[in-house]
Amino acid sequence: MRFAVDTGGTFTDLIIEDRNGQLNMFKSPTIPADPISGVLEALQVAASGLGLERRAMLEQGEMFIYGTTHAINAIITGHTARTALLVPEGHRDILTLREGGRLEPFNFTVPYPEPFVPRALTWEIPGRLLTDGAELEALDEEAVLQTIEQLRQAEVQAVAVCLLWSIVNPARELRIGELLEAHLPGVPYTLSHQLNPIPREFRRASSACIDAPPKPMMRAYMHTLVQRLRDAGFPGRVVVVTSQGGVMDAEHVAEAPIHLINSGPSMAPISGKYFALADEGADTAIIADTGGTTYDVSLVRRGVVPRSQETWIGAPYRGIMTGFPSVDVKSVGAGGGSIAWVDDGGMLHVGPQSAGAAPGPACYRRGGEQPTVTDASLALGYIDPDFFLGGKMKLDAQASRDAIEQYVAKPLGMSIEDAAAAIITVATENMVQAINDITINQGINPREAVLIGGGGAAGLNSALIARRLDSPSLVIPQVGATMSAAGAMMSELTSHFQRTRFTRTDSFDFEGVSATLASLLAQCKDFIAGPGRGSLQQTITFWAEARYQEQVWELEVPLRGLELSTTQHLDELIEDFHQVHEDVFAIRDTHCAIEIVGWRATVACRIRAQDGATLANAKAGPIEQPIRRAYFAGLGYTETKVERFEAMQPGNPVQGPAIIESSFTTVVLNPGDTAERRPSGSLSIIPGRD
Repeated sequence: MRFAVDTGGTFTDLIIEDRNGQLNMFKSPTIPADPISGVLEALQVAASGLGLERRAMLEQGEMFIYGTTHAINAIITGHTARTALLVPEGHRDILTLREGGRLEPFNFTVPYPEPFVPRALTWEIPGRLLTDGAELEALDEEAVLQTIEQLRQAEVQAVAVCLLWSIVNPARELRIGELLEAHLPGVPYTLSHQLNPIPREFRRASSACIDAPPKPMMRAYMHTLVQRLRDAGFPGRVVVVTSQGGVMDAEHVAEAPIHLINSGPSMAPISGKYFALADEGADTAIIADTGGTTYDVSLVRRGVVPRSQETWIGAPYRGIMTGFPSVDVKSVGAGGGSIAWVDDGGMLHVGPQSAGAAPGPACYRRGGEQPTVTDASLALGYIDPDFFLGGKMKLDAQASRDAIEQYVAKPLGMSIEDAAAAIITVATENMVQAINDITINQGINPREAVLIGGGGAAGLNSALIARRLDSPSLVIPQVGATMSAAGAMMSELTSHFQRTRFTRTDSFDFEGVSATLASLLAQCKDFIAGPGRGSLQQTITFWAEARYQEQVWELEVPLRGLELSTTQHLDELIEDFHQVHEDVFAIRDTHCAIEIVGWRATVACRIRAQDGATLANAKAGPIEQPIRRAYFAGLGYTETKVERFEAMQPGNPVQGPAIIESSFTTVVLNPGDTAERRPSGSLSIIPGRD
């Protein structure tokens, strides 16, 4: 058996693959105070659903794949180790000066962000290298030892080291690492050239400063996770989902927690890419994962899941730039648990505040008083209060109506139904804007991309979103309610390596580039022989970080092979760069020389035989009320047919208005929508047109 878990803000999602390759899907409320207990509780729910003892089930386990937000939550809340930053002499303010840029250039009321590691915990190290790695001024080891003593007196618990041009000559950072181990034993440290070998000093320093603080906590957390799984009976391998869309062994990721910044959301594009191709034959898709707290949007272009180094913790330019490559996912505070509220000016808002798992929406009857998107859907008749989570959790429809009346309907002077419909409309607009930001800004027309709706709350308004975007089709996968966990099950064991080697296409350094690629290839082969040992298939891909002459930012361009030693190889790279630049910026300049700044390698080891699988625990029970009164904006209450997701047969389309429900999700078809089941089990919807 293989287990894939995604711990969300509201629910913990679990997918189990049995020995026959069939999938079983389960959900359980997250326990924010102790996420690992929430995982064990989800495993207990699964064992009960499969008619097994939990220990007997876990003893059959071969691999446990875990997605967690524990690292980023600790960073956001500041519950991390007291960290020092060591920089070259004269560079103490690197985190303060940053790279410039403002979200609102002329809004001077916004305070300048504080550096992630304060200036008081930043120490300067004498010594300087030149751009080619040659020594201009020797490293002062005596000064380093004095600094280490000051770190001890300051009770520092972690150290980040970022020296100028260490990516060309890492000897100084390595030496400082040796001195830290010898004179500050037990204190974890991060060397920038090992973690993120890029020439942009601020980004390299920022990533080192984000990686070091969670190390003590994540070492303990991963050890506890593995140990509690062992105690519960699991004997297999524990791997953790990374921000790059792959997985790493738990003990390895604990030594580089920055890999966990977007641990959960990075998996949805993996499964979304599969379903877009399998169900619609499309290689360009918008992947939207609606959770209880956030709405995560990503884009698959020509079958490639895009990565970005513009990853922020918090708002762009106001938060913290990681400077570390990650799957490009945009998150907004809009989900099933997003709270609806009216401001002093009489304007309705939905989110970004969320009711979360505790206390949850008003209908949960756990202390939540304010209305949420879930409450609005319940009040409109979309959700069956007796069939939530397959009947395992009863909802209070009257509590939803009361909350909407008090906090939205009365302040706006409208009926409860119109207020609930307005909540859905505002939430939909928030989500549409998030999609526009990530598609139009990257040169993709949403009208030409399939929309993949994942997450337990996706079905409530994804058809409305597809209609607003004028998307050709919407796909709700059968495992969509656990989209990230499904992606984790499909993911590969991956690692990324990077080297800096500057060259230009009009004077290309074939010898130097070949040596650089050979070094990257050796690292990939070492990974395959180590963590990837026993994998079913291995794939190595090289990337060039390139730009037109004197441009500021680079684009990643995949190489067609594993070498770049002939003029034909170079011509292919030039053409591919022109195409990527045209995709992103809508222009190409064939007369301009191209500069290549760095080279990347990605190695992926396949650890699962297939991507798709049949959902085994999807049994269609009888529908007590095949007709339900549901409220649709502009129509009022309408007699609406109800279908079981699992009972629908391919080739038998369903016309809206209709409600298609399963134990894990509810899909609302508005008037004009048409839905049909695919052989894979997914629901393909052609949205109505306004």
